[in-house]
Amino acid sequence: MRSYFLICLMASFLSLPAQDTTRLRLLFAGDIMQHDAQITSAFNPATGIYEYEKTFQWIKPWIESADLALANLEFTLAGKPYKGYPQFSGPDEMAFELKKTGFDVLVTANNHSADRYKKGIIRTIDMLDSARLIHTGTFKDSTSRHLNYPLIIQKLGFKIALLNYTYGTNGIPVPSPTIVNPIDTTQLKVDLKKARDHTPDAIIVMIHFGDEYQRSPNKFQKKIAAVCFREGATIVIGSHPHVIQPLEFYPEKNQLVAWSLGNFISNQRPRYRNGGLMVRVELRKITHDSLSVTQIINPTYDLAYVHVDKRKKFHLIPVRHPNVNTLVGQDSVSLATYQQFVQDSRQWLTRYNHQIPEAEDSVVYTIQKKCFEPSDGWLVLPPLTGETFLAHDGEFMCVCEGKYATEEEAAIILSLSKSADPSLKGVVKPILSSAIDQRK
Repeated sequence: MRSYFLICLMASFLSLPAQDTTRLRLLFAGDIMQHDAQITSAFNPATGIYEYEKTFQWIKPWIESADLALANLEFTLAGKPYKGYPQFSGPDEMAFELKKTGFDVLVTANNHSADRYKKGIIRTIDMLDSARLIHTGTFKDSTSRHLNYPLIIQKLGFKIALLNYTYGTNGIPVPSPTIVNPIDTTQLKVDLKKARDHTPDAIIVMIHFGDEYQRSPNKFQKKIAAVCFREGATIVIGSHPHVIQPLEFYPEKNQLVAWSLGNFISNQRPRYRNGGLMVRVELRKITHDSLSVTQIINPTYDLAYVHVDKRKKFHLIPVRHPNVNTLVGQDSVSLATYQQFVQDSRQWLTRYNHQIPEAEDSVVYTIQKKCFEPSDGWLVLPPLTGETFLAHDGEFMCVCEGKYATEEEAAIILSLSKSADPSLKGVVKPILSSAIDQRK
């Protein structure tokens, strides 16, 4: 009945004049973990600081391309001593780097939420607040949950309701008064009713469930997802198995489920576990008078591989990066491991995905110049070469000149331009080609 109503409503909207259409680009990533090897690798003894910028430098354009980027934070920010498995506490610097990389929202309800007990739950919340990362799934007390759950996110004219739950906490009791949202169908229905009462454009449920290292969803996952959709969810995103499970999109119902996105960043090196998925979803809202309808359109996925180089440094590499073979390295073992991940993932998803293909855009390099803060409208500078588009970069206008296949090519053009105009302040920056096309 719900899908029939949606189809009829869309048909009536398409026949009406003077419609307003807005779009919101979402990106979902998998499990963000901090094993011992990652913590050791990130530490710089010269500065005493844990450094993660190079871990995410190649994936950053993908994350920045989204209007709203979300992921599962599967370790606590409980402070020192830092430790990986089995009771995680990672460096605070990781949270701030995730924000710099482009993430907006982290969900925190998973089987490691209570690893460091009450202190870990509370301090994780405080540190995410300090990093200006929106979060949900764990709470300091019942009052906080009542006031802030479901999480309502306002972005670019869209209202999104976000919920988050976990199957358990590895047998560690959740200390009072803190709360880690458990999967409980009675409470789930109550929460989804509360979400519907906010009249959001979409309801997203991110759930920690499933069997570890199994590449297909189990009966419990299917049961809980069915409850979510029956109670009004638009998108269900799963985590916990640490391997990729299939993606399913049903446009006639306006529903999408990702059973497991696998590992976004971790030190799990066995086959199937050394990478994961990013799922990109676009929401399109059509409004006429006081009525509006929101659709999921153009869902795609990207594969991301976790590479550990000879110096034991971690790098998250999108498999469609134009320089991917160079980034992975030329030794036979690294290349073979990377290629196996790509082949395994593509074969599995091609076979079992439903209406969600791999994305086709890629990274290009642009020349960006900062100019004066705009007062009235857009400030347009003459192009150096190629195409020009404009985008906000904080409080400044950012002008991007041209599209170049390699960083070296863009750097040469920038260098020549600076020779002609020494006052030019410009940088070479990677960006997804689709982001250019959508912002022009």
